[in-house]
Amino acid sequence: MQRTTMVRILLITYSLLLLYFMFAGFNRSVHLDYRYNMVPFHTISKYLANVSARNLLDTLINLVGNVAVFIPFGYLIPAAFPSRWSFSKFLLLFTALIILLETAQMLLRVGTGDVDDLFLNVIGGLLGYEIYRFFTNEGN
Repeated sequence: MQRTTMVRILLITYSLLLLYFMFAGFNRSVHLDYRYNMVPFHTISKYLANVSARNLLDTLINLVGNVAVFIPFGYLIPAAFPSRWSFSKFLLLFTALIILLETAQMLLRVGTGDVDDLFLNVIGGLLGYEIYRFFTNEGN
């Protein structure tokens, strides 16, 4: 099996798992009210201002988790479709993808549509993209 085909299968599998966890996993259910945050850095600052030993795990899951879970996409997307990816092209595509996911969460009333998640997810994707560039020597 060709390497690109294997990477594409891995990307599809990872995408399906992520969609499951975003929309159905963790006992998610439909909320009767809209749950969203459109104030930049509101959720991030709330977590950082109230961090203590008691809620450190929640803070790490929210802040680090929202970055870490999207790092594989930053690597897998350009690896699965290996045409030349510029930083700006990847940033635009990935940001649009995250906006779509966050909007779907808000409209379906599953989870929370949060602009801070957008920032954190895009940072994760960009970290993965830079890892891809480093290991494929595209950054040189």
